[in-house]
Amino acid sequence: MRNKREPLPPTPRMSTGVEGLDNILGGGLTPNRVYLVEGSPGAGKTTLALQFLLKGAELGEAGLYITLSETRSELLAVADAHGWDVDALSIVELLSDEGLDPEYEQSILHPAEVELGETVKNVMQQVESVKPVRIVLDSLSELRLLSQNTLRYRRQILALKRYFATRDCTVILLDDNTSDPGDLQLHSIAHGVISLDQLVHDYGGARRRLRVAKMRGLKFREGFHDFTLETGGIDVYPRLVAAEHHVEFSSTPLSTGSEGLDALLGGGLIPGTNTLLIGPSGVGKTTTVVCCLMAALKRGERCIYYLFDETLRTLLLRSKALGMDLAPFLENGQLTLRQIDPAEMSPGEFTSDVRVAVEEDGVRYVAIDSLNAYLQAMPGERYLLLQMHELLGYLNQRGVATMLVLGQHGIVGEVQTDIDISYLSDAMIVFRYFEHQGEVLTALATVKSRGSAHERTIRQFRLAQGGIEVSEALRDFDGVLAGLPSYRGNSAMLGAAGPKDA
Repeated sequence: MRNKREPLPPTPRMSTGVEGLDNILGGGLTPNRVYLVEGSPGAGKTTLALQFLLKGAELGEAGLYITLSETRSELLAVADAHGWDVDALSIVELLSDEGLDPEYEQSILHPAEVELGETVKNVMQQVESVKPVRIVLDSLSELRLLSQNTLRYRRQILALKRYFATRDCTVILLDDNTSDPGDLQLHSIAHGVISLDQLVHDYGGARRRLRVAKMRGLKFREGFHDFTLETGGIDVYPRLVAAEHHVEFSSTPLSTGSEGLDALLGGGLIPGTNTLLIGPSGVGKTTTVVCCLMAALKRGERCIYYLFDETLRTLLLRSKALGMDLAPFLENGQLTLRQIDPAEMSPGEFTSDVRVAVEEDGVRYVAIDSLNAYLQAMPGERYLLLQMHELLGYLNQRGVATMLVLGQHGIVGEVQTDIDISYLSDAMIVFRYFEHQGEVLTALATVKSRGSAHERTIRQFRLAQGGIEVSEALRDFDGVLAGLPSYRGNSAMLGAAGPKDA
């Protein structure tokens, strides 16, 4: 009988200096290996490399940056722009003034066997001199040009890999994707490959994303992950997987602040569900969300409201005019109002912001107003509905009550929706205008609720001082949701003095 192999102890990890990337890698890189970071110019390779070295310096590890393309002064300018002190790093520039002089027959950018040998020899001399724990080699494009052919280039990279393996150092090689797109020589040699991508849409800022294309011996999160490149470095937003975030919570319905709306929903808002408010513009969807928000705030819950359509000032003024003053809750930190510009924020960054609010700030109520702006303002983003599905699944797993607003085209009669997101919602409230005795009135009905036995009645709805007002069921009307009802009774309407003659 074969003896079972004893399990190996867990491999220690080396932080990349970017928290989100460490999360994707399950803790960081395997030490003493050679890694490839590739991407087009401007994707953020140099910034990521500097953060990697600076993290080592923070831990007392010697760092060496060998540059074959940029000058030392350019690297220092990049560091200064981010507010970084790189005095602890060794920055070596192998691009000499002589090599750039046109009087010389040879230059580092001119393929020549002697220059290739000298360049590699210089790299090794610097490693021997500094004895670094972390090394960055920027960039491989110059070595590729000097090698003249693919075979010599591969052999040279393999030689460097074997050399580094004997020096107990972790190496990041930078490559700007100037080779043939089908050339995967470096991918096969490197222990791990991280690809940086930059996307430019017709409108708005550039979107950046990264993908771990390969990582031997490590379980990592696959797929694309959004990241931003700002002053201070790179922030990576790992792709959300909702199933990983389940917690235990109570499913007792919570009041919306309106008895009529509670009755329509079968008891109120259930934690761990999302409610979609759908209807034409101006019908009262946002005010209804604010009414539910006020009820949550009065219960002592922490809440966050994401505004994609109107400004914060407009929302605060309108809410205060209806007797729902949000200012005191903003001042004590119980409420966060965040105005989002979708043209400047990627879906991954938005999802990360929601996660921070829920996991670090303890938010229990999230409102997104509206989905039209969120989904339509980012037309270049593929699979946006799938990302929204993961986000809502995450919020449900965390026991958060989520309110979503979706506007429709049209006022009365037939109304249309640009996007169908109803299948993602746990409860859905439909708002409609209808005409009665020369007035435009509003009705609402709950048409879906996965968590409770909701009412199927249609009720009148109006804005009132202190919130919203919901009437008894409109049983004397037919065709309310169509916008052109027929009245066959004498039920009093909200605001009416008494029963009207038919």
